[in-house]
Amino acid sequence: MALGALAPPRAAISARSIRLDLVNTWTTVMSSSDYRETLGVSITSQGVTGIGEGAPIVRYGESAAQGIEIVSSLRELFASADPAQYAKLLDQIFAKIPGAWATKAAIDIALHDWAAKRLNVPLWKMWGLDGAATPTTTFSIGIDKADVIRRKVRDAAAYPYLKIKVGLTNDEEVMEAVRAETKKPLRVDANEGWKSVDEAVRKIKWLETQGVEFIEQPLPAAMLTEAGEVRKRVNMPIFADEACLHAEDIPRIAPYFDGVNIKVDKAGGLRQAMRMIDLARTYKLKVMMGCMVSSSLAITAAAQLSPLLDYSDLDGNLLIKNDPYDGVKVVNGRLVLPTRPGVGVVARR
Repeated sequence: MALGALAPPRAAISARSIRLDLVNTWTTVMSSSDYRETLGVSITSQGVTGIGEGAPIVRYGESAAQGIEIVSSLRELFASADPAQYAKLLDQIFAKIPGAWATKAAIDIALHDWAAKRLNVPLWKMWGLDGAATPTTTFSIGIDKADVIRRKVRDAAAYPYLKIKVGLTNDEEVMEAVRAETKKPLRVDANEGWKSVDEAVRKIKWLETQGVEFIEQPLPAAMLTEAGEVRKRVNMPIFADEACLHAEDIPRIAPYFDGVNIKVDKAGGLRQAMRMIDLARTYKLKVMMGCMVSSSLAITAAAQLSPLLDYSDLDGNLLIKNDPYDGVKVVNGRLVLPTRPGVGVVARR
């Protein structure tokens, strides 16, 4: 090293699994569970530690254990990396690691948290966003028996919008139980549960009489032309979810949907989610951000982008009973971003 040259910054990265216990058994078309395991990532450099979280998705072959192995394989890369150059570092990680989107999301969040903490500003301020311009968030009600659904709706009294999971054989029972308790506006997610155009059209036309504002992913992700046919035959806006995971999917799905539900865990991080938002706007799509079951770390990170959204479904932390972090709040249904540096979460004591 030349005389007087500065030593390159070094960064240490580590990962752990986080078990999150659910308040209620969470059931969708995809699965049913009482807990979820997420991946926590820490990055330390120059006296600053950034933290991130990703929720591995079984459908895409992901797990927290896999994520820990991937993070371990990246230690050498981080040892000679400057996390202030996080865009370059993320490009290297994406080139090196195929798939593993939730792991990439956890690393991406930790890098953004580190960068904003290093500047001593909230992440939303680092991006030049208006932290007060946040949307309301829905509260999600999973598929269940009618009496349990009615209790869940009563428990969600503080939230002005509800998101109702449907897609199994008891859709009518689910909706009738919800409407027995509330007249609130609803949003519905079928999670690919209906398998034909006629079934989807029939169900959606019925939902149009139930005060539902829009529906997500009524048909399997691969059925794009069929989704377009459904869209022609109903009045309710249709959002893509499972059909649109990454930025490159947006041009392909745009002709068949009215909006897109972006998830940081599926996109591979905040940087990729922002790309998706910008591209969705180019194609005149409405933009919603959803989430997996996660702690306040992942939810608060995603909420940093909420001033850019039309709709928000960032409630994964509200579904668990052992949240290890304190972060974004919901006041009168609206997201309230923390003003602490970085993502803005602190560990609960």
